[in-house]
Amino acid sequence: MLAARALTSSPEDPIQALGLVDIPVPLPDSGWTRVQVKAAGLNHHDVWTLRGVGISPDRLPITLGCEAAGIDETGREVIVHGVIADPAAGGGDETLDPRRSLLSEVHDGTFAEYVVVPSRNVIPKPSGITFEEAACLPVAWLTAFRMLTTVGKLMPGETLLVQGAAGGVASAAIALGRAMGLRVWATSRSEDKRAFALSLGAHAVFEPGARLPQRVDAVIETVGEATWSHSMKSLRPGGRIIISGATTGSMPPADLSRLFFLQLQVLGSTMGTVGELSSLVSFLEETGLRPTIDRVVPLTDAASAISAMATGDVMGKIVLTP
Repeated sequence: MLAARALTSSPEDPIQALGLVDIPVPLPDSGWTRVQVKAAGLNHHDVWTLRGVGISPDRLPITLGCEAAGIDETGREVIVHGVIADPAAGGGDETLDPRRSLLSEVHDGTFAEYVVVPSRNVIPKPSGITFEEAACLPVAWLTAFRMLTTVGKLMPGETLLVQGAAGGVASAAIALGRAMGLRVWATSRSEDKRAFALSLGAHAVFEPGARLPQRVDAVIETVGEATWSHSMKSLRPGGRIIISGATTGSMPPADLSRLFFLQLQVLGSTMGTVGELSSLVSFLEETGLRPTIDRVVPLTDAASAISAMATGDVMGKIVLTP
């Protein structure tokens, strides 16, 4: 079968580390199942892997891809949850398992014609959600959903600031936040991307670092160093930053005086559980909300898709189809 793999790592040019190769169709171990991939979502995680970030050389080569939708061995249309972990080891939450991994870190990922995953990692795909839409849900959309609900505990009527509006998690947070009854503000350096945020449901958009009309209840932070100071200064007393990424750097000044004096909360959030994925799917069915797809690209053209992600030429999700 055809697979898009990280053959090596290349910090400066991730495309140089990518290979389209023919590998054997995988056989599932006991308790695992094989899924024929119909669509797979692209994430920044795939670019980081090609750059050699978060993966050791002994894990390479490995098939990229953290999320997918397809058909399982029984013929069901399913969505693939990408967190490989034991809920019991995390106190009932597999994201807290110290040994957890994401597809394409230890086990081959979804950028292939087939993928094998634990049987508990597949959930039914509703007929009203396409394979391409479903493939966008298990990483970026699930991450945003958990940030807003389980971790952030945002309530209707609260004001949310989303930094870096066009990214996968950020754009999902805008759309989900609006559907949940939040007042959503967003920032972006690009006028086109600010317009995109408005199309997703943002009530207002601003340039990065802009003075806001008032302080907000919560900030969705995936940008990191470039926006951290603005995120801290934008919060009301007792407000919270929910962070799931740091694409511009992970070591900003902590601003501890502001943190303790205003009793701010900094909350980390990573991925989500299979139960939260089911809840997300139910929410989309109830509301009619769907992911915004930037483009659908054949697996054979994975290099162009990854190049677009690496340069930031994306508004919404990129989906690969075998």
